[in-house]
Amino acid sequence: MPAALTNILEHVPAGRLDEEFIELLSAPGLRIERIVSTGQCTPAGEWLEQRRGEWVLLIQGHASLRLETIPEARHLRPGDHLHIPAGLRHRVEATQAEPPTIWLAVHYG
Repeated sequence: MPAALTNILEHVPAGRLDEEFIELLSAPGLRIERIVSTGQCTPAGEWLEQRRGEWVLLIQGHASLRLETIPEARHLRPGDHLHIPAGLRHRVEATQAEPPTIWLAVHYG
């Protein structure tokens, strides 16, 4: 059966209270998802830490990410990508609400 053709920029919700996570592909040791952020960030004082590695590509909008090992936030714009190794604590400092920020996230390992 042929794969369904979809567009990552279609059906983008606006003004949600929570981020939207849509799994695009899953295979053993691999998950690819679209994340739509509309102003969300990691709560103050909290860090994200994942058991799997993650590579993110910012497709639309703007975002600021902070890695525990680097004192200043990384400001991402469309086309920027970043590797977050497994176990590296990080946080989302800010995301653009309008237009929504769209990420492509590849989780592996």
